Amino acid sequence: MIRKADPYRDTDVIDARAPRTNQAIVGTLSLLALITGWWPILGVLAGQLAIGLVFGRRYCLPCLLYFEVIQPRVGEGRIEDSRPPRFANIVGAVFLGAATIAYLVGLNAIGLVLGLLVAGLALLAAITGLCVGCEIYRFAARLRGVRARRIDSVDLIELGASTGSMPYGGEAFEIDFDFVVHELNIRTSRGDRGAIQLVPMAVAVTSSGAVVERLA
Repeated sequence: MIRKADPYRDTDVIDARAPRTNQAIVGTLSLLALITGWWPILGVLAGQLAIGLVFGRRYCLPCLLYFEVIQPRVGEGRIEDSRPPRFANIVGAVFLGAATIAYLVGLNAIGLVLGLLVAGLALLAAITGLCVGCEIYRFAARLRGVRARRIDSVDLIELGASTGSMPYGGEAFEIDFDFVVHELNIRTSRGDRGAIQLVPMAVAVTSSGAVVERLA
């Protein structure tokens, strides 16, 4: 399977199905802990969330289940920003940790309420896709002035997609990529122009960026 985003390297984004898998596991196990009275499960879940947040997805058991077992069989889902679900995991870890502490000190009612809150919200997100923690993150971002907006133009020089003017033999030329019509354009200081049509191509690369094989 060819992925658009490597789950362990491209951590700024995530397959949208991965958080829902995590939420399904956290919600189900939290509810099981509360129904059976095995409240230490809440502490285990809090610890697992914290380990994944600190050390990365390779140490997150639900993440490994999704990326190594489920995703290769069902394919990659929609790619989204990883910050909202990460914030939701932080909130979940805090609430589960607080519930565990409440049970430890004998405040069972508080532990039950916190545990039910996590279980309910996690299962809601897993079933419907409505992640309350994610929405809180987005709302806070809007309060800070962060807005989603349409990008009408891109400076190719800033993206490194244009060479700028380069001297050559007493003259100069410039090369840039047109991502709209998929062309490589060449212009000279004499006014000459040329274009090379670009063809979409999938390639395999090493960790250093070297192309080793054409895939399609």
